[in-house]
Amino acid sequence: MKLTGPFKQLLTMDHLPDKGHLSDDQLEIIPDAGILHGEGKIIATGNFNQLKEQYSTVSVEWLEGDYVALPGMIDVHTHICWAGSRANDYAMRMSGKSYLEIEAMGGGIWDTVMKTRQSTMEELADLVEQRASRLLIMGITTIEVKSGYGLSVEQELKILSAIDFANRRSTADLVTTCLAAHILPKDFKGNETEYLQHICDKLLPEIKKLKLANRVDIFIEKSAFSLQAAKVYLQKAKELGFDIVLHGDQFSTGVATLANEMNAISIDHLEAANDQEIEILSKGNVIPVVLPGASIGLGEPFAPARKLLDAGTSLVIASDWNPGSAPMGNLLTEAAILGTFENLSMSEVWAGLTCRAANALQKTDRGILKQGYLADIIAFKTNDYKEILYRQGQLRAGMVWKKGEIVL
Repeated sequence: MKLTGPFKQLLTMDHLPDKGHLSDDQLEIIPDAGILHGEGKIIATGNFNQLKEQYSTVSVEWLEGDYVALPGMIDVHTHICWAGSRANDYAMRMSGKSYLEIEAMGGGIWDTVMKTRQSTMEELADLVEQRASRLLIMGITTIEVKSGYGLSVEQELKILSAIDFANRRSTADLVTTCLAAHILPKDFKGNETEYLQHICDKLLPEIKKLKLANRVDIFIEKSAFSLQAAKVYLQKAKELGFDIVLHGDQFSTGVATLANEMNAISIDHLEAANDQEIEILSKGNVIPVVLPGASIGLGEPFAPARKLLDAGTSLVIASDWNPGSAPMGNLLTEAAILGTFENLSMSEVWAGLTCRAANALQKTDRGILKQGYLADIIAFKTNDYKEILYRQGQLRAGMVWKKGEIVL
């Protein structure tokens, strides 16, 4: 066992509801705190001096200076397994071209697919590990990673294997999602229904057999897959034992009803969600995941986070880090900016990065600093937690612990 501290403030993120708006006075803040941990888990939190007296024989990890501690952040939506660059796409967007126009001109997702297909599994695993390491030192201790830049059975298996290999070498925890239904590949000889059936028949059973992923995602949009085709695909994925999530309501609406009907874990994007979509989501348990990095990268409006919370839904904030629409890959900055535009309280932002984010990955052992949970801890060199979001990403995590082991 080890006692770490003292922390000027410790935000446990405990005792917060899973849905609806939050005020900052709901935050449990322990002053002059310590965290007792062992074998990767938290044993106790509380006043540092009291814990030191109670557990007088344990080693102490003394902190010099003022630090504020929080649970490690959880990024529930990334695409960090890719090769190549889409800087040319970004330049065209800055010149006034839309996302869909760039795709029609040969850019977009298909451009990354072609570059990623040229890389080996080992090369992709190295890239994933490098990006995961970057996120870890920024305080993100659990990272969801999607496939989707292979778009064939062979190539998707290569990408999923690369993520699995990177996870075995990475200090951060990687959670894999199959996004073979990203777009209809240009080299597939058939329509969307035939492609999705092909994926169900040839790819998903193999993923289950090799234990490469437990989650399936699909992009529902005019440039990707229709609601009708998605419904059939998701039903088959569920029959095979996969949990499902959806890319929905990014540029057009209509996905909320399907998300509820399919008992999806989350619906991610929602930049185009209107009042009707929000009302539909408020009647179910689907978790809205908003992606401010995509809004910043594309110059599009932010998802209606304030309205979603006021309607009584949950709200999770993720980076969508990818080479095209969300190249920033800085979750804390993106969340701080979203908070200012959508009038989110600091507690709503932090819940969307920690305890509520854990729910979106169905991880019941993290996102909160309390007994029995993983000792995934981040600390910022300040004496007031409000400074962290106020600095909009400029105040970086000064210390990071993964399962009780210090990594930064």
